[in-house]
Amino acid sequence: MARRQGAGHRPNPVAGLWRALGLTAASAVVWGVAHVAAGRRAAGFTLMGVLALLLGGAATMALAFQEKLKQIAVQGVWLNVITVGILVLALAWASIVIRSYQVVRPPGLPTAMRVASTALVVVMSLLICTPFVYAANTTYVLRDTLSKIFPGDDHSGQQVDAANPWKNMPRVNVLLLGGDGGKDRTGIRTDSITVASINTKTGDTVLLSLPRQLQKFQLPAGPLRRKWPYGYTGDAPDPMHPGSEGLLNELYLQGQQHAELAPGYKKGRGGPHVIQSVIEYLTGLKINYYVLVNLGGFKDIVNAMGGVTVHIEKKLPIGGDVTPDGRVIKPPTGYLYPGTHHLDGEKALWYGRSRHADDDFHRMDRQKCLLKDIADQANPQQVVTHFEKLAKAATNTISTNIPSALLPALVKLSGTVKKGADIHSLAYNPDKIPGLHVYEPNIQIMRSTAAKAIAESDNPPKTAPSPTASATAKKKNKKRVVGVKPSGTATPTGSGGAVSLKNVCG
Repeated sequence: MARRQGAGHRPNPVAGLWRALGLTAASAVVWGVAHVAAGRRAAGFTLMGVLALLLGGAATMALAFQEKLKQIAVQGVWLNVITVGILVLALAWASIVIRSYQVVRPPGLPTAMRVASTALVVVMSLLICTPFVYAANTTYVLRDTLSKIFPGDDHSGQQVDAANPWKNMPRVNVLLLGGDGGKDRTGIRTDSITVASINTKTGDTVLLSLPRQLQKFQLPAGPLRRKWPYGYTGDAPDPMHPGSEGLLNELYLQGQQHAELAPGYKKGRGGPHVIQSVIEYLTGLKINYYVLVNLGGFKDIVNAMGGVTVHIEKKLPIGGDVTPDGRVIKPPTGYLYPGTHHLDGEKALWYGRSRHADDDFHRMDRQKCLLKDIADQANPQQVVTHFEKLAKAATNTISTNIPSALLPALVKLSGTVKKGADIHSLAYNPDKIPGLHVYEPNIQIMRSTAAKAIAESDNPPKTAPSPTASATAKKKNKKRVVGVKPSGTATPTGSGGAVSLKNVCG
């Protein structure tokens, strides 16, 4: 009888198994719980302390060193270190879970239960590793994307002193090119040409937009002027009377097709440098770097972001050929209608590229406002969720000669810009700049206009807004949708000076 009673008090392996699995699951969240329950208090509290240090350190870094982390996130060496660190942490976490189960696993389990419980713990470990592996893969993709885009297809950009990248450089001038290829075109034409001149201390920026249809302009000395001594006329049979030939947006293609126009670069690589040298000559500004965005892939970036919300001021055709007075030469496939709309990549692309409803100058304004809307509305959750799509789209869409060594400084500078720096816009519009013409433009006027805009950005005139203007602005602001900047109609510039992008885009 005593033996039977003693046998009845033996530990139940099944009940012990459920307890062990519960402690293992708890240890997956808080390291050391299983060890403490098993009487291994020193090991258990040590594991808890290590986890607390890791979590505390991560929280401190995230809260106190956000700007520094952003700069680290664009450095290949650090990204490699982070990738390895994430994988090591994943392996350590999984090992702790498995060891926790071994510590509390009850003895005497039947073979089938032992195998099943072990498999369950392994699955638990794999589930724990999944987010770490995803994070490591995302970090690797980021590093791979940066290495493919920067420094671009050559090393022609200004060399960087990593310790002091802005030394003797009060402003950095970046040529932003929007390349628009099509079925009816050979190669890419840069229909969007903008110089972003950024103050490296304050972040104040001037965007200088040049019309794509600039024609028969003078060229810098060298192979370009030797080929077109009377001004750029493209492939026109009569250089003195080019007709519709010889537009500014053709220069990129000329450089790609004719290696002799860009000495030192192979055929198919000279386009950016030909147009960069011409823009330097026309504006009088030293262009430090260029960024070329193929607008055909731009829509993929917008789609990966989940779209963009814009305010459309007037009816815009999608495709087709419609004159400003409404005469239809080729019917559009659709329209973008006035109002505030959330656009996918295809429609956002047409919002930025459509010019048949008004003119190139309004289109330049829309393009700048579209970029501003995208920057303002970028959703971190969307970026993380669709990071691989974004990375692939960026790799296929963007080319530049910005060296990777400059990325940390640019990230820091972009943070300065987003924190309230003034962004002014100046379009080389003959209707706004006295003496300027699209055909045979006066280079001295172009240069003096650029110099004046930059000087006013560095030393803005101190003018107090009138009470009436302030009241009107407040009324307008109340009517706007939060997070959306109305875009599509430029504020008149009067004498041709630069205007705040806030005024251009609303």
